[in-house]
Amino acid sequence: MTSRQTASGALRGREGGVLLVLCGAIFLEGIDVAMLNVALPSIRADLGLSTGSLQWVMSAYVLGYGGFMLLGGRAADLFGRRRMFVGWLAVFLLFSGLGGFATEGWTLIVARFVTGVAAAFMTPAGLSIITTGFEEGPRRDKALLFYAGTSAAGFSIGLVVGGLLTAVDWRWVFFAPVVLSALILVAALALVPKPPRPGRAGTGTGGAGVRQSVDLAGGVTVTAAVVLLVLGVERATHSSLAWTAGTIGAGLAFLAAFAAVERRSASPLVRLGIFRSGALVRANLSGLLFSAGFFGFQFLVVLYLQELRDWSTLQTSFAMIVIGIDAVLSPLLTPGWWPASATPG
Repeated sequence: MTSRQTASGALRGREGGVLLVLCGAIFLEGIDVAMLNVALPSIRADLGLSTGSLQWVMSAYVLGYGGFMLLGGRAADLFGRRRMFVGWLAVFLLFSGLGGFATEGWTLIVARFVTGVAAAFMTPAGLSIITTGFEEGPRRDKALLFYAGTSAAGFSIGLVVGGLLTAVDWRWVFFAPVVLSALILVAALALVPKPPRPGRAGTGTGGAGVRQSVDLAGGVTVTAAVVLLVLGVERATHSSLAWTAGTIGAGLAFLAAFAAVERRSASPLVRLGIFRSGALVRANLSGLLFSAGFFGFQFLVVLYLQELRDWSTLQTSFAMIVIGIDAVLSPLLTPGWWPASATPG
């Protein structure tokens, strides 16, 4: 590649193929979530789920994804980014298909949880391949912009495709990702290069002669904390005060246990010192509140439009696509509006 191509951020040849595979995977994640949201009322009608049980179909994926994301990032560094990406993509494919065959609510919820866990390992591995495989500068910046934009595009397209597939049968919103996953898996095996084994001299995150461990205790405690806290809040109106207080208390206890584990771990998932940064804490709290409001809004508005306003799944899809268009434009336009004075260096 010439110096002019490097300076302009041009992506060609095998490098472009690798980026195409990684963008395909994040597109898969976005389209999978969006299609399911539109299909929720049809799933409830067919499986006879209550509103409380139905929200777990969506929440199970988010809990699995969020609970194991930190562990997934560490596993990619320790066991190999390509290995984690390909292996968990296969798990995503398998359990997405199993969700389509579900005949009871609990089996669908379990399938969604495992699919979320698979995404939690697959996504950090894919992002890490970009940050380590693309030269820092315009090429990496361009790759990351394509990556972010593709994720948002997957969500936008998934809203419409989900409406079309649900009009035929809601099970197709699970079977369609199986086909896409299989294509991406074949392409990944062919295009993503095999790196040197992590942990050897000059490779991995630990450096020569340093062997890091997986903080499994941290991953389990933080996931248990999130699940119990969500369960306590969700069941508050259906359970006694003692049960609710006990569940939320257990969640807080697991959260305290997570903090204790991270403080003592040689290779923690989260270095607690980062919370001394006020800007970082404020940014994460803002992201947390935005995500909570966004997913809650999606869940309620889909049920409202289809069950109370008698809109079709396709009408609902087009009504919500405005959100998807905004999600596509944000990562593409924000860098152009970012003031030069705010850029480090």
